[in-house]
Amino acid sequence: MTLVAGVDSSTQSVKIVVCDLETGSIVRSGRASHPSGTEVPASAWLTAYQEATADPSLLDGVSALAVGGQQHGMVTLDENGELVRDALLWNDNRSAPDAEDLIAELGGPTMWADAVGSVPVASMTVSKIRWLARAEPDNAARTTAVVLPHDWLSWQIADRSFAPTTDRGDASGTCYFDATANQYRNDLVQLALGHDLELPRVAAPNEVIGHTANGIAVAPGTGDNMAGGLGLDVTAGNAIVSLGTSGTAFTKSDKQTHEPTGTVAGFADATGEFLPLVCTLNGARNLVATAELLGVTLAELSQLALGAEPGSQGVTFVPYLEGERTPPLPDARGQLLGLTLANMTPANIARATIEGVLWSLAYGVEVLREQTGEISSITLTGGASQSEAVRKIATAVFGLPIVVTDTFESVAVGSARQAAWAYTGSLPDWPVPVISKHEPTEADRRAAGEIMERYRSVLAEHFGV
Repeated sequence: MTLVAGVDSSTQSVKIVVCDLETGSIVRSGRASHPSGTEVPASAWLTAYQEATADPSLLDGVSALAVGGQQHGMVTLDENGELVRDALLWNDNRSAPDAEDLIAELGGPTMWADAVGSVPVASMTVSKIRWLARAEPDNAARTTAVVLPHDWLSWQIADRSFAPTTDRGDASGTCYFDATANQYRNDLVQLALGHDLELPRVAAPNEVIGHTANGIAVAPGTGDNMAGGLGLDVTAGNAIVSLGTSGTAFTKSDKQTHEPTGTVAGFADATGEFLPLVCTLNGARNLVATAELLGVTLAELSQLALGAEPGSQGVTFVPYLEGERTPPLPDARGQLLGLTLANMTPANIARATIEGVLWSLAYGVEVLREQTGEISSITLTGGASQSEAVRKIATAVFGLPIVVTDTFESVAVGSARQAAWAYTGSLPDWPVPVISKHEPTEADRRAAGEIMERYRSVLAEHFGV
């Protein structure tokens, strides 16, 4: 049995899976926690990796590995390759005003979308580089290179035996890499920082970039969304909808998107094509909040919701409890609308919450469709997808065939799949663990149209969108 390993170095932890190269079956796994916060020492990721692999049997017999890492983080290096300061993570928002400044200085959001496929927001690396130049000029002057979290960890795992290397998927989230031309926009780096940087080499997705001290081949790795796309085997015409703490929807395309409002990030994927993506801020936590409001468990919330009819008898839950990114409404707040004496029941409120959370992702899929063409099926994944109500209500919100996956480490598995590709030269065909399939009825399709129309009216009336 040939074994390959995938590493998911996320915000909260590192997860490692060892897979059978032929079947993709997970044969061993390990994990360790990362420190909390939005600013952490990059060395903590290596410490966690070493803790997760402390048992030598975990990687025993592994032929190749790859790292999937949290996107956008800024890791600053000096002329000797040493860390200048702690890494700023994607969820560090102090660079929000810097993103706005950069947008204005280049001539507006359309200029950015045309240049690199995405418009800067606080999460993206270019905004953090501008923050560094503005807030810590001495550290900015010492910084000669910037790499991404997965770049840095791959480099350390291989004992720095090669120059820092990245892939076009993760590079496309920096906002200074043109994934269509496959080259950095050094002028945008200079705009942000005031001087040039050494940037990691962009490797081919199936390349072996080096080896660990014990001879394991190291593949380029990629960003977590791109690795998740590999693990879930995303294809054109299919949208992956992931419902966790936040939500994402993405698809595969042979062309980069250049959407000027910033709603769609024009990412590259981990295969040489593109991964247009939308992100919502309000996911499963809305379900938790509503369960607490109604004084029920999440399982009881699910049963309540299934007792209400599609459309919740007109009750509309706007799920913007923490503002929203898609559509871009950072200062918005949640709303519960359409209440009457007849429809204000726990069942309708429970169902309206699930419909609202799913609708925000259906809205994202609609925007993706406008940019990429027809989307005819949904793969629903993430922790909240395991709710019976979420699975069954999804067809009445999306109006499309739904495939629900089991919970699995899709980022780590996707990374292992890339490692297998680099090791053998062929991308293996690994099955996705599906637990259920749901075909929409005509009633579901009508309900989906009515729910979309209702929420679009709410967006226009209450939020001016």
